Amino acid sequence: MATVFMQRVTWRSWILIAAETGLIVAAVSLAAYVRLQDAALTSAHLSRALVIAFICQVCLYYAELYDFRVLSDRRELVVRLLQSLGATSLLLAAVYFWFPSLIIGRGVFILATAMVLSAAVGWRAMFEWVSGRIGHRERLLLVGTSAATVSLANELKARKDLGIEIVGFVDHTQRRISTADFEVLGTLDDIPEIVRAQAVDRVVVSLSDARGRLPMDQLLQMKLDGVRFDHLASVYEECTGKIAVENLRPSWFIFSSGFRKSRSLEAAKRAMDIMMSLIGIVLTAPIMLMVAALVRMTSPGPVVYQQQRVGKNGRVFTLYKFRSMRNDAEKHTGAVWATAGDTRVTPIGRFLRKARLDELPQFWNVLRGDMSFVGPRPERPEFVNELTRQIPFYGERHTVRPGLTGWAQVTFRYGATVEDSMEKLQCDLFYIKNLSIALDLFVILKTIQTVVLRRGT
Repeated sequence: MATVFMQRVTWRSWILIAAETGLIVAAVSLAAYVRLQDAALTSAHLSRALVIAFICQVCLYYAELYDFRVLSDRRELVVRLLQSLGATSLLLAAVYFWFPSLIIGRGVFILATAMVLSAAVGWRAMFEWVSGRIGHRERLLLVGTSAATVSLANELKARKDLGIEIVGFVDHTQRRISTADFEVLGTLDDIPEIVRAQAVDRVVVSLSDARGRLPMDQLLQMKLDGVRFDHLASVYEECTGKIAVENLRPSWFIFSSGFRKSRSLEAAKRAMDIMMSLIGIVLTAPIMLMVAALVRMTSPGPVVYQQQRVGKNGRVFTLYKFRSMRNDAEKHTGAVWATAGDTRVTPIGRFLRKARLDELPQFWNVLRGDMSFVGPRPERPEFVNELTRQIPFYGERHTVRPGLTGWAQVTFRYGATVEDSMEKLQCDLFYIKNLSIALDLFVILKTIQTVVLRRGT
């Protein structure tokens, strides 16, 4: 088990990626032999095949084909494979235009594409079947039946690649839980017996449910006998990329690893923000002129919309974006969240939001220092006051600059309720805890993926 960008990556993931690299290289080599009748696999052939494999796997990643939840849907798998191979052909055409020496031979890629498509579908079906039946699956017993505990169980059930199996729950009252997939096996006093009978590898404890009620002497003996114990918040963070807010106490923030912001990290992050915002302004200037013209021609009102948002340390700043709603959108309602199918959004505004083009003026906010390129999304003061009262630790998201994009934006859908804000806060706290330049770069790559796949607001 490895960790990449604070995410668990299992042997199943590595095998899938390595095997598909070999599959693509083999398909290209076989296609080259069939088309060119050249039996000798030279280093030049191999390097060109590896270029094709690399570009193809980047496209597979951006089509989310290394997300194991996609593997189980055969139709979705075939559609995304076709999209990935189509994108690969376009990227290769650009590469071959600039570097013609990398061309492996006329017609080789088309033949290799047919081979990869048929082989990949069969390989992934076999991989899913085999990986589900071989190798040890870590068996977890969950202590507590809170919403966060049930949420963890449901997320782990969907992530078959993690090799984790939920044995069930125990609770001090043995109350029923709101899911048919798992059952409550007993009370806290039954933990030792359940661990022995169900061959449990790890016991995950929700302290908010079990504080002061655990049979500590028996649990200590179990730990000495080799059973692992973990806090729910730690396992939840490790497996989901979120922090379970409802189970946290201030002491967890104090004694937890992470939440370190050195001066060198802040300086490097600010330097990256300045560089990327300047590049963004230069590269998107023609696009911004076109968007400004479209907004001006399609609805009355200002082109650029100015709105108050809450930034680092609670400081209020003016955020700039292309106007995507009617000019009188909040005349009669005041500040309200946008909703799916919001009638206040103009036709061109709907497109701008989907493509994230409405947010291009925020490069100026980043350059000014109001925002960072990556960070928690800034909220309006009216919403912040309400959410701070309703959600514990909501104010902690203001310890860093808000971002043009962020971990919550690439891992969670757009939300417009208090419950959605709770989910986004869990993502934001994970980002703040693990703040690094590497994580920022990963979020930027995931943001590009989000825009390419048209998963807009």
